[in-house]
Amino acid sequence: MATIRLTMAQALVRAMAAQKTEIDGRTVPIFAGVWAIFGHGNVAGMGEALHAARAALPTFRAHNEQAMAHAAVAFAKASRRRRFMAATSSIGPGATNMVTAAAVAHVNRLPVLLLPGDVFASRRPDPVLQQIEDFGDALVSANDCFRPVSRYFDRISRPEQIIPAFDRAMTVLTDPAECGPVTLALCQDVQAEAFDFPESFFAERVWTPRRPRADDRELAEAAALLKSAHRPLVVAGGGVLFSQAEERLKVFCEAHGLPVAETQGGKSTLPDSHGLNMGAIGVTGTAAANALAREADVILAVGTRLQDFTTGSWSLFDNPGRRIIGLNTQPFDAFKHRSLPLVADARAGLEDLDRALGGWKASAGWTSRAAEEKAGWGLVAAKYTGPTNADLPSDAQVIGAVQRHARASDVVVGAAGGLPGEMHKLWQAGAPGGYHMEYGYSCMGYEIAGGIGVKMADPAREVFVMLGDGSYLMMNSEIATSVMLGVKLVIVVLDNRGFGCINRLQRATGGESFNNLLRDARHEALPEIDFAAHAASLGAIAEKVAGIGALETALERARGNDRTTVIVLDTDPLQSTDAGGNWWDVAVPEVSQRKEVMEARRRYEAALGKQTIVG
Repeated sequence: MATIRLTMAQALVRAMAAQKTEIDGRTVPIFAGVWAIFGHGNVAGMGEALHAARAALPTFRAHNEQAMAHAAVAFAKASRRRRFMAATSSIGPGATNMVTAAAVAHVNRLPVLLLPGDVFASRRPDPVLQQIEDFGDALVSANDCFRPVSRYFDRISRPEQIIPAFDRAMTVLTDPAECGPVTLALCQDVQAEAFDFPESFFAERVWTPRRPRADDRELAEAAALLKSAHRPLVVAGGGVLFSQAEERLKVFCEAHGLPVAETQGGKSTLPDSHGLNMGAIGVTGTAAANALAREADVILAVGTRLQDFTTGSWSLFDNPGRRIIGLNTQPFDAFKHRSLPLVADARAGLEDLDRALGGWKASAGWTSRAAEEKAGWGLVAAKYTGPTNADLPSDAQVIGAVQRHARASDVVVGAAGGLPGEMHKLWQAGAPGGYHMEYGYSCMGYEIAGGIGVKMADPAREVFVMLGDGSYLMMNSEIATSVMLGVKLVIVVLDNRGFGCINRLQRATGGESFNNLLRDARHEALPEIDFAAHAASLGAIAEKVAGIGALETALERARGNDRTTVIVLDTDPLQSTDAGGNWWDVAVPEVSQRKEVMEARRRYEAALGKQTIVG
């Protein structure tokens, strides 16, 4: 057997560079690069290996380990899980900074390879700088934090262990059902140790998406159930986009007259203008989608994990006899809440189900009802997003301004706070992938780093990042990274001086405004933060505007700019869209000295009676 002597780190990097995939008939590297912030735990081993391979496997430098992993996660999502990236850090804080991003990837079923440095396997210099010492377990290190947020975790304590570990990593990263973050904790002394690796470990391997087809019995049962439906509804989740099944879903729904509602992950599956697209469903849903959901007797849930925002904490689907068909590659999701499972790839499953249904169509009355609900919602939504002369516009009015400026090919990126709720119901996506929202983990600080990953995945599309001042202050350093890498973003910062979304939730549950808006937090003086000056100091083109008209003019300028542009405007922290949506289970205290809390508790208890508990 032919071998080549390499360090463990060199072997890992060479193996990564040899992994390929096919996209549009072209064979391309499946790893688009490695994000790296070096420290004593990875600079000598991984750093040396990445430098030698930089032509085949580019290395990108960021300013925060969590942010660079967010960028990698967003790249994978924007690439429909066909390509992905790795991220390497030193031990200690560098490693644990990536744990939050690992959780984002885990919740959203997205591939990313995390390569944190680890302690010395030899233990000779223990305790090393930044080492966590467990008094009762010598095998524990800081990297054990990754275990619950990794689909696969391994610690490499001998160089040859990288062979089976990397093989397992690749199967998880590319598997449609298991897909998620992989963590290979690399002991820093082992990174530099050499081994005679078999040359076969570095042979090119091409990974193509697996498309498991439906079981015959499950397919027959699902088709029979759909044919019995009087008011069927399709719920499209992110799995539709990951499977590149949007065209198949369109054909399927048109053939059978089925209205479609979209989750946060599934939004942009169909163009907003499509007659069967009812838009967002659930807590942040449109009145059209939720009206149909309340009456639906059969729900075909495609590629969704049925999160509480989708189901209205299981209070939305009111029909007492309703049944759910779970079309999903992952049985864990397909079986949820006693759904009738249809375990299959979304595209293959829809093809099979289409054939099984033959010429069956939903009743013309139900399809017409859907069209009426959609038209009605469109009139309502336009009132919230239209132009205004208000000094402090609402989030919805800002969304409307960006929408009027956007083109069908553009991508809008968001994450936590109030914006995702407004964008889910009000943004009109024009093309698949044009709506990129991290709402599985609802992670503040994802937006700017995520925008970088989106732009790297598809440089031809204009990327708009929308975020509040709270998220901006949590993680803004990657503005400098975007400028450094020439990755242009248009960032719109809505400054409502605090955490406006949670302030509204606090008041809705009977609480007094407290510790969310800056004015309601303990302070000696209120900060006057110049976000435009700050963004400019990081290298961006930046300006602050007053009002919607000025925002639209600035957006037009931004499209012509050659680098990342930040536009800041003041917004109203109290306004939100009160049309559409559904109740969400946020527990209210049973006992309080505040009468407002006790009133909210009474409303809460009444709403609990609408929840469906499936045993």
